[in-house]
Order: sequence, then C-alpha cells, then structure tokens
Amino acid sequence: MSLLPEETKERINTLFEAQKLNFFKVKAESVNARKAKLIKLKKAISSRENEVVDALIKDLRKPAFESCIWEIYLMYGEIDFAVKNLSDWSKSHKIPSNFLTLINDSRVLYEPKGVCLIIGPWNFPFQLIIGPLISAIAAGNCSILKPPSMAPATSAIVAKIIKETFSENEIAVVEGDANISTELLSLPFNHIFFTGSPYVGKIVMAAASKHLTSVTLELGGKSPVIVDSKVNLEKAASKIVWGKFANSGQTCVAPDYVFVHESKRDQFVDLLGKNIEKEYILNGSLNKDEYCKIISDGNFKRVKNLFDDAVKSGAKVKVGGTFDEIDNTIHPTVLTDVSKESLIMKEEIFGPVLPVLTYKNIDEVLDYINSKDKPLALYIFSENDKFVNNVINKTSSGGACVNDVVIHYTNPNLPFGGVNNSGMGNAHGFYGFKAFSHERGIMHQSKLFDFNSMIYPPYSGKIKEAALKFYKKYI
Repeated sequence: MSLLPEETKERINTLFEAQKLNFFKVKAESVNARKAKLIKLKKAISSRENEVVDALIKDLRKPAFESCIWEIYLMYGEIDFAVKNLSDWSKSHKIPSNFLTLINDSRVLYEPKGVCLIIGPWNFPFQLIIGPLISAIAAGNCSILKPPSMAPATSAIVAKIIKETFSENEIAVVEGDANISTELLSLPFNHIFFTGSPYVGKIVMAAASKHLTSVTLELGGKSPVIVDSKVNLEKAASKIVWGKFANSGQTCVAPDYVFVHESKRDQFVDLLGKNIEKEYILNGSLNKDEYCKIISDGNFKRVKNLFDDAVKSGAKVKVGGTFDEIDNTIHPTVLTDVSKESLIMKEEIFGPVLPVLTYKNIDEVLDYINSKDKPLALYIFSENDKFVNNVINKTSSGGACVNDVVIHYTNPNLPFGGVNNSGMGNAHGFYGFKAFSHERGIMHQSKLFDFNSMIYPPYSGKIKEAALKFYKKYI
C-alpha cells in the first residue's frame, strides 16, 4: 500500500503519461537534435558548477577537487564522447544473410526503448544519475530521474538543472524518499537503470518483472585486490590508498579487501600507513577538508559495527580505527589478522576500513574469491604476465584492472558493469547508448526474386524433394 499523498501519486502518473504521449515525437528527432540536447545539458551543468560543488560539500563533505574530477568533469567527458560518436552509433548496419534471405537487405537499427526510469545512488549523487541520463538522451528516450533522498542538496540542484533545461514531458525529476521509488517502480516503464546495492537491485528487478521491463543494474560487492610477491609495493600501496579512501570508501568499485603475499605483509601495511599519512594527515590530525564524511548516522553505525565485530574476532588495528560520531567521520583504517568468518569479510564494507589478508599460494586466494559472489571489480598488482593471466582466467568479475584500481571506470570505450550479484548490463559510451536502445532487426525483401516461395505448399513432388536436400545442405 502506497503511503504517498494522492496529489503526489497523481503528479507521478501525469508525468509518466505525458512522456508516453511525447515519446514518438522525441524518437523521430534527428541525431543532430540529440547532440544539441547533450550540448545544452553540458552548458546547464557548467553554469551551475559551483552550486553542484557546494551541494556535494553539504551532503558528503566532498572536497571541491574530488567533486570536480569525479562528479562533474567526468560527465563533461561523457557528453563530449557521446556527441563525437553518436552519428556512428546511430547508423543502421547491414548484416549477412542466410540462403533463404540471400538477396534481401538485412539490417540492425538502434532505436530508443521509450520512457525510462533512472534511479541514482547517494555515494556519487550527481555523476551516477547524470551519466545514465547522457546515455538515455543519446539513444533518444524520455526519462524520469529519481535522485537519492540521502543527498538532498545534490538532489535539489539536479532537479533545478533538469527543470531549466528540458520540458517535463521529455525529462523530469521526481524527488523524495523510498516511497517515491516504490510508486515509480509500479509503473510500466520501458527500461529501468538502477545504481545501488544488490539488496535493492533485487527489489527493482522484481518490480520490473511485473511489466517485463528491461533493466540495467549497476550494483556492487566485495571487490578484491591481489598483490603479487614480485611487485613495486610502494606504487601498489599508493594506488590502493587512493582508490580505497577517496569518497571515504563509499565507492562501488573501491578495493574492499587485499590479499598480499605473507612475505610482504608488514612492508605493505607500513607503506599503506605512510601513504595515508601523506594524503590525509595534516599537523598530526585528519585533514577533514580533504576527506569525505560518511553519508548518514545509519551508515556510520553500520561500518562501525563491521569494524567492532572484526576486532572482537581477533583483527588488529594497524592504522586508524578512530570513529568521530559527531560528524560521521571514520578515519582511514587498516586491519590485519582478520578472520574470514567475521562480518567485515561477508558484507560489502562501503567505508574507509581496509582488511589486509595474506596468502602463501595464489590458488588459495582464487578459491576464496570464487567461493563468493562475483565482484564488480578485481584488482591485480603484478609485473608477471603469467601471474596476471592466471588470475584473470580463473576468476570472474564485472571488470578488472591490472596495476591500478578504480581508474578503468573513467574510460568510456570500456563497458562498465557487474555480473550476477554485482550487476546486470553495462554503462558508459556506446555501451550506455546500447543499454537504452532496442536492437531492432529489419529485413527488406528483394524486388527481384523471392526465394521463400520455394518452401510454400504444396510439399509433394520431385522439385520439393530436391529443394529439401538442397536446403539441408545450405540453409
């Protein structure tokens, strides 16, 4: 039963119906019209850039530099990439024929799916709703956006930008809590793009199934890091510290835990501490101007509970371990001697606590990873190609990165997405365009001769017998 006021439900339904009525007009627009919309969106974001940064500071205490790079400039790049390549993506392409359609013209045409729902998460509340929107516009769809209520300042600026840039019968924003999402999910959208946790992803997929709506699910999971015994540990530690503690660990592709060869553990942990000191400590204290807070009291307590359980189970705190409840700040923390049975090794941490485990033989690491849900990302640090290929060939993950972390996300030429529990479908560049497109097969029968007539009744006679033998060999 919906807890929403009737006027709110009516507004949502009115928006949805208006976009349904307008969709075929939008679909018929040229590729150049889509490009113009993307350029217009970029200009709108640029004109409100400072407001976006301010909103992210309010919601997450996100440093301005980090906001610009990850939340805003990455979107400029995504728009530019789409505008540059959209003409090629949108072309119908001829495909080969079989014997029955030998002289026919067979093509695949990418056409927009229709009215789409985009539900964004709170950890990157601007980027992870604008990014899918870029793909939806490029593909020619109408869209309703649902920004995260846990990031209210960013939600408000997203709504402001969209309202100033587009008509609501093409692109609209509906703000609010989970009740709004529930109401939206009850409608028969043509596609749903959701970014969030696997738990909520299952709810989204169940709702979509009632209307046979296609979905793209960008989820998460416990992304492991494997550090080989023969590797530049200093570089590895620097990269892992950056990828893990940026956004205070609230990143879907953040390293979740590290396996390092037992002979290198102490040196590696020492280097992690030195890099944390260099990047986040100023005059002996955590520099909170350069470091995000945890989004909410509830998430702060959740991560604290994982930490407490790990320590209770025997984990040793090598770096950090300080929790400032007054402003929801968890200091960058490194744990060793972590029990694999502790909660922190079973649940996605999504916070700035890094368990470091050891191994003797790589096979024991691969067995452990493969016994868990497939992760969104897998990171390998090694200078040995045989070692790297062995890990990649014997594991499965949404994506993988060798000798770095997270950075693969920024390449629009790569598909980005999970597998099974970590997600379904891909995003970015052509893959985002494809997610919001229907691949429509179209065949034009030849005007010269119709081979199909040879298989029409009646089926008796020597001609049909000869045709059957011929088709068995060549069809």
